Amino acid sequence: MAFLLSFSPNPPLNPKLSSLNTPLSSTLNTKRHFIIHTTSFCFILLAQQNPIPQSLAQASTPSKPALNLANTKSWFQFYGDGFAIRVPPEFEDIMEPEDFNAGASLYGDKAKPRPFAARFASTDGSEVLSVVVRPTNQLKITFLEAQEITDLGSIKEAAKIFVPGGATLYNARTIKIKEDEGFKTYYFYEFERDDQHIALMATVSSGKAIISGATAPCSKWDDDGVKLRSAAISLTAL
Repeated sequence: MAFLLSFSPNPPLNPKLSSLNTPLSSTLNTKRHFIIHTTSFCFILLAQQNPIPQSLAQASTPSKPALNLANTKSWFQFYGDGFAIRVPPEFEDIMEPEDFNAGASLYGDKAKPRPFAARFASTDGSEVLSVVVRPTNQLKITFLEAQEITDLGSIKEAAKIFVPGGATLYNARTIKIKEDEGFKTYYFYEFERDDQHIALMATVSSGKAIISGATAPCSKWDDDGVKLRSAAISLTAL
């Protein structure tokens, strides 16, 4: 069972993921204390076997510099069902009415899952910030509900769930966020596919996977990448 970020209905064969980057010792000085160790955008669920590519399994482990992030304290904070996320200035809510009604059942019909829990876009629609919430047993075949993202595997193993085949992976890090009862673990991935650059943040809470993704054309990432990466990484499980 693979949860993929995809821009076409058929994922390509022969996945080609570049090597992962691992532990980083820098602490991000934001309201949340991070400890880092390691145009249309759509989340698509695909039921397929997707083994870890050899290049990923044999990844090297060079130290990498701190992620370049913006201060998001002044940004609007959107609160959804079990999560919160910061929205970049001038981004607009683009959730459709059917997205809100997708979970409702009628006369016993099986409820359809909402495709998005939140969705925002730049004024020209080329940059999109989305959040998807899914039961973890839809992402990985298991009879048990995952309680932490590490239950889905290591950062390398979980890449087959969150990173689509054919993508070029630039960054993969484990991020721990301090909470009242300890630290919450998140996985962060940054990659390119089909001329789109994506920053993705994922965690697990109460048996549900919460995934934020920020995307833009590769040609815009140099100018807006810090903003979009910061939006994706601002995801908080409540």
